[in-house]
Amino acid sequence: MPKIPQLTYLALGDSYTIGEGVPEKDRYPVQLVNELNKAGKLNFSAPQIIAKTGWTVDELDAGINAASTKREGYDLVTLLIGVNNQYRGRPVEDFERDFELMLNRAIIFARGTTDHVVVLSIPDWGVTPFAVNRKSDQAKVAREIDAYNSAKKAICKIYGITFIDITEDYRNIGARPEMLVEDQLHSSGLMYQRWTEKLLKEVKKIKF
Repeated sequence: MPKIPQLTYLALGDSYTIGEGVPEKDRYPVQLVNELNKAGKLNFSAPQIIAKTGWTVDELDAGINAASTKREGYDLVTLLIGVNNQYRGRPVEDFERDFELMLNRAIIFARGTTDHVVVLSIPDWGVTPFAVNRKSDQAKVAREIDAYNSAKKAICKIYGITFIDITEDYRNIGARPEMLVEDQLHSSGLMYQRWTEKLLKEVKKIKF
């Protein structure tokens, strides 16, 4: 039998991508690789994750610059960023500019192959017990998250990038105890499993 070539995956993001508060196996990039390799048709190496809790788009940019990335690029790149820009009250117009630059970096990492890049929407942290306990204006957070996600979706459309909406599902169930880690803000492995399922559906369409 011919040997299946090893594929590479770069996951870019913030706390949701690094999986704040969950074991490594529960991070969605790790879950995704495990699921992709299960069928035996694909052979992905462990994902390279460039992400840190609290990162804004510009901080992710700096983080990439400080990291050691593969000169030859990657077979798959995912991007989930923006929640901390919103959390810090930055204007959506500034985010649009920064996100488009970051998306272009992701495309370059994917060797210019736009259908090998997948973007996820920003979850609405306003539904969490953390937000409730600190008396956040949940309606305001929701409006701002929607504005950010609309900007992301529009930019992805321009570049022909797959955009996955995880926000609606998150608003419905993201505040459930089993969907949260100890800090009552970040997602549990069960929530990430749902994101993995959505990613899996799209990634399976890609011709590697």
